[in-house]
Amino acid sequence: MRIVVFGLTVSSTWGNGHATLWRGLAAALGRKGHRLEFFEKDQPWYATHRDLDVLPGGALHLYGRLAEERVRIEAALAGADVAMVTSYCPDAALVTERVLDSSARVKAFYDLDTGVTLARLAAGEPVEWVGPGGLAGFDLVLSFTGGKALRLLTDRLGARNAAPLYGSVDPAVYRPAPAAAAFRGDLSYLGTFAPSRQRSLEALFLEPAARMPNRTFVLAGSMYDASFPWRENIRYVRHLEPSLHPAFFCSSPLTVNVTRAEMAAMGYCPSPRLFEASACGVPVLSDGFEGLDAFFTPGEEILVARNADEAMHAVALPRVALERMGQRARERALAEHTADARAEELVTLCERAASGVADEEEEALAPVRSGSGASAEPLGGLA
Repeated sequence: MRIVVFGLTVSSTWGNGHATLWRGLAAALGRKGHRLEFFEKDQPWYATHRDLDVLPGGALHLYGRLAEERVRIEAALAGADVAMVTSYCPDAALVTERVLDSSARVKAFYDLDTGVTLARLAAGEPVEWVGPGGLAGFDLVLSFTGGKALRLLTDRLGARNAAPLYGSVDPAVYRPAPAAAAFRGDLSYLGTFAPSRQRSLEALFLEPAARMPNRTFVLAGSMYDASFPWRENIRYVRHLEPSLHPAFFCSSPLTVNVTRAEMAAMGYCPSPRLFEASACGVPVLSDGFEGLDAFFTPGEEILVARNADEAMHAVALPRVALERMGQRARERALAEHTADARAEELVTLCERAASGVADEEEEALAPVRSGSGASAEPLGGLA
């Protein structure tokens, strides 16, 4: 199967979570004999922080102006089994026209930011990556968020065939690693700054730091500035490329995950950080959302906290208990949430769409899929 994707970025992990996901999927698809080609607009902020030039298992096409790439794009689409547009694609409107007019067997849309899409629609705000025709023209609409989001994509944007394709982890990149002195702490957090995550970050990370001055808290990510409510015992590490993520996770006995408010409202919205930290054998302290238990079992494979008191209790747990939880989480991640598992799901969903499976059958399967864990700021993204 040849899959052509027009998306935000795969060449840079700066300020977004799209890149890591696509790298894992491309490699996994390549191992199965498929090929993924990714078209990415050459944006200056990603060029400055580019940490990939060659896409393993696939091909990366950087372009300046879409109009100047007509020949290369037409050639790619002519030979595609699947042509896909993603959320936050800079040229989504024009690309969607070309994809829908192409001869690709499956025309697909992948919303990796479903919560943002639906929140903007509800507020009457523009959604740049969705055209005036909504999603009705696509044979398959994939969503990073399951649950009620699938029905909303159908009701509000006309999706005819909506299914979740959750985040995943590449075990070749994310695995147990030696701790690094520069990252060592009692609780860590890795993520791009986002206002919609700030309330949960205060409860699970910042307030515990203020109330546990003898503990060390480590925060890594881009777009934090002097206005952020820093604490004296918070160590800040600027943007980390993926190769350093395992050492970062493994340098603390516990790491925090917080969910964007608009995504948490939908439920079934696991952050890639859940899978990445778990694959490194590090347990996650997360905020709660509907469907979280479909991916990891609370109290056994993941810790869930609603406030600072519960977060502090988690930080104070014996190291041996956290290590055991981390091992169970790693076993679950490797069994169900790898890039290889998601690649199989993607291929299966595309094959079903290509075969013309009835909408009624797909609709009947949606509740099962929504509950199944198996299966860029400033531009947005998942990070």
